Parts: sequence; C-alpha cells; structure tokens
Amino acid sequence: MIKLGYFLSSEEHSPAELVRQAELAELAGFEGLWISDHFHPWLDEQGQSPFVWSMIGAIARTSSLPITTAVTCPLVRTHPVVVAQAAATSAALCEGGFRLGVGTGEVLNEHVTGSAWPPAEERLEMLEEAVEVIRRMFTGALVTHRGEHYTVDTARLYTLPERPPPIYMSAFGEKAARTAGRVADGLMSIAPDSGLVNAFEQAGGQGKPVQGGLKVCWGADAAEARATALRNWPNDHLPGEAAQLLPLPRHFRQLSQLVTEEMVAEQVPCGSDADAHIKAIEQFADAGFDEIYVSQIGPGTQEGFFGFYAEHVLPQLRKKGFS
Repeated sequence: MIKLGYFLSSEEHSPAELVRQAELAELAGFEGLWISDHFHPWLDEQGQSPFVWSMIGAIARTSSLPITTAVTCPLVRTHPVVVAQAAATSAALCEGGFRLGVGTGEVLNEHVTGSAWPPAEERLEMLEEAVEVIRRMFTGALVTHRGEHYTVDTARLYTLPERPPPIYMSAFGEKAARTAGRVADGLMSIAPDSGLVNAFEQAGGQGKPVQGGLKVCWGADAAEARATALRNWPNDHLPGEAAQLLPLPRHFRQLSQLVTEEMVAEQVPCGSDADAHIKAIEQFADAGFDEIYVSQIGPGTQEGFFGFYAEHVLPQLRKKGFS
C-alpha cells in the first residue's frame, strides 16, 4: 500500500504556519510529514528558515503523523553526535514515529561555520561514517570514536526513544543510492527515478522503504499558479551540481533567471486539474516508491490545497491502491 504524505517547506513558512499546516495535513487525510532542514532558504523570496529540531518538537505536540527530516546534513555544520541527540529526542517526542533523513548537503547551508566544502565523493564517505556514529549513539552506550572524518570523545545519550529511529538516506545518483542500500534503513529522492530504486535494492535495500517528494502549485487560475511556482521555486529546475555548490540565496536568484515558466510547467502540476496532480504522484509509484510527499508552493493557499486534495485527489488515489 503506497502512502501519501505532506512535505512541509521550512524555506517558505514561519514556525507557527508550519505547525498549522501539519494539523491541516492530518485533517485532510495525509499519512505522514516530510520537513526540510535548512539554515538559509534557497531564495530570499522564499523568506524563512526556522530551526528544524524546534519545529519537530512543536509539531509533535499537535500531530500524530510520523515525521521525516528531508533532509539533515550531519557532516559540516552539525556534528553527528549533535544530530544523534536531536534525532533521539525527536523520536522520543513523536508519538507517530520519527525517521532521520540524511544527505550530503549543500554549501548554501553548510558554509556558515567557515569550514571547507569537501568534494562529492568525500562527502559521501563522511556521510557513511556519520551514520555509523549516529547508530552507535542511539545504543545509549558510551561512545569514543576516532575515524577518518570525525572524533567522538566519551559521549553518551541519556534521552532515548523506545526504539532507535530509522535512518533514511537521500540520493541523487546511483553511487549514493548504492551506499544507502548498504548503510541506511530507507531511500529518499525528489525524482521519480526507477534507476535509483533499482541501485538501492541491488545494494541491499530490497524490502526497505523508498520515500519520494514533489512540489505542486494548486490554484483556481493555472496561469497564476505557474507564475507563483516560477517566482518561489525556480531553483528546483537548475541542472547539474549548482544546488550543492552555490553559497547564498542571491546566487540562486541570479542563476534562476535562466529558468522559464515553460520549464516549470513541464515538471510541476499547476492549477486545479486533479488528473495532472495524480499523474505526477503516480510517476513516483510507478518508479517503485512506497511513500510520496507533496508540497504546495506559495503562501496563503494551503487551505485551498488541502481541501482540493481531500475532495478530488486523495479519494481517487485510494481507488488506485494508495492508503
């Protein structure tokens, strides 16, 4: 049974609004939450970037839905032992369950402490070692670690959930997907790429959950929705490694001038055609994803989005085998 969840955009919304949207998502019939973990938004126009661990604590008091970070980078800005403590506390708070989603990160968020930004291959090695450290911390044992990238000196977590939270790994390429198959409890991706799923499964991920996320822009006027998607999230349509290498929101705005409304319309369902929204979600299901998280682009439209999905999208998906 494929589950449909809601993707909370920390880049676009204030803390109180994110808590409210989590409540609306549960009322509308969504079955889980993703929440982004950023220090900066991608663009100044997005306008927000609250601390994800504070947000999870607040959401956990009003929502019973499982929460996954999408995604946390435990490499440079935040040491793995600190991520382990934050994740363990979050899991202890979340009655619906908590999953720690991790990835290799972006300069946009990680450069703020002044540390050098490692190349992609080294970051993947760092992520694998970070996951090892986090798992050891989740045992509650006293941990000392002298690794290639991280040192831990007699650290122990005293606040732990009944069960360690699962660790899911984000992947943009097959090498990362294979690493996730070996060391993670699940895979995460924002592209409906069956090749990533196959690489993950062949490397040891068979039977493990695969989560996907996408953005939509519901609105009564499709043209207005396309303009909103272009204004708020043109950065999603930049090719190559730019997303990992640009340090400031203004750099994303400069490069995003190359993105057109037509490019956005090709990838983002815009407007109130339920079939278009359903088709985009089904692309993930067809690629082998088990859980799919949808994010509504733009401020002030969430009530309409949730009403539209509750009435027109979720019932049709349930008829197609979604839960």
